Amino acid sequence: MKAKDYIKQAEIQLKEQFLRVEEVAVYNQEKVLNAFKKCGVSQRHFIGTNGYGYGDDGRDTLNLLFSTVFNTENAIVSPLIASGTHAIWLCLSGLLRPGDAALSITGKPYDTLHECLYGENNGSLKDYNINFEYMPLNNGRIDVEKAIYKIKELKPKMIYIQRSRGYEWRNALSVGEIGKSIKAIKDATDFNGVILTDNCYGEFVEKSEPTEVGADVIVGSLIKNTGGGIAPTGGYICGTKNCIEKINQRLTAPSIAGEIGSYIYGYKDFYQGLFLAPSVVKNAVKSSLLLGSVMEKMGYQTSPNLTENPADIIRAIKFNTAEELIKFIQTIQKYSPIDSYVVPEPWEMPGYEDKIIMAAGCFVSGAS
Repeated sequence: MKAKDYIKQAEIQLKEQFLRVEEVAVYNQEKVLNAFKKCGVSQRHFIGTNGYGYGDDGRDTLNLLFSTVFNTENAIVSPLIASGTHAIWLCLSGLLRPGDAALSITGKPYDTLHECLYGENNGSLKDYNINFEYMPLNNGRIDVEKAIYKIKELKPKMIYIQRSRGYEWRNALSVGEIGKSIKAIKDATDFNGVILTDNCYGEFVEKSEPTEVGADVIVGSLIKNTGGGIAPTGGYICGTKNCIEKINQRLTAPSIAGEIGSYIYGYKDFYQGLFLAPSVVKNAVKSSLLLGSVMEKMGYQTSPNLTENPADIIRAIKFNTAEELIKFIQTIQKYSPIDSYVVPEPWEMPGYEDKIIMAAGCFVSGAS
């Protein structure tokens, strides 16, 4: 059977799932549109600034817009944040103090965070006597009972939740599961610290976000979902007023916090990217489902299950050999609009424990 025949067959079989994805996208598009109107976004907010950036209305309104969309008290949306890892590090180092403990209830965090947490003489949490522990998931789900026991024992100042799978073979966590876990933990313990959720790859996949079910802070990269494939760089952090103030003091300096930070190139791409994000995420989810269906017809195991509502845009595929995986990635690059002539090879990418190969034939390097 030719590839086109597999695709046509899969599109017919996925009709109901596609309709469900479309419904979520329409809901989220209306939410984003209403936020733009409520915040009074206008052309003047797209203009760049230089120097210190005092009174930068484009920056401040972009912060307000994100906090409105994600239903929080405040936000930091900044091209000065280099990646999702950087955004998470700002939260960890801004909210935790020497002697504090933090607990991940979703297993070992993403590879690029390991040196941030446990590195030696590099300014890591460990260097500052901050204890970061993690407990494994139970068949891909949060083990609430063990989490409650561990929280009572450790008395952490922060609970850390990673929504997406990272490089693990598990489903992303749904907003519903995150909310139920947070409620159960709060009902059974005296925890009154910060609940931080790495929201990367999950934004706009569902109708609600973790900050609407109990998370105090959510974090993500602007070159993933929320940038709509247009934002050229940056990251976002949305949360309570108190948390955002502390994180801002780490982003700049305690004396100036979020009052400065200019961007000479202007903010239009960030505003436009957010507006287009629900539609771009919709297409990413549909593509994930389509690819999953086709690859399964060809005999490969994929995740998540095609009958389940996806909780992020990631599709995992198990290849039989490294050579098959490399060939697959090289084929993706070959048929991409940018750098189609490039042949990717595995390499030791900074922050990762294993060699990484990526196809990046997109308009923003590293965008999903």
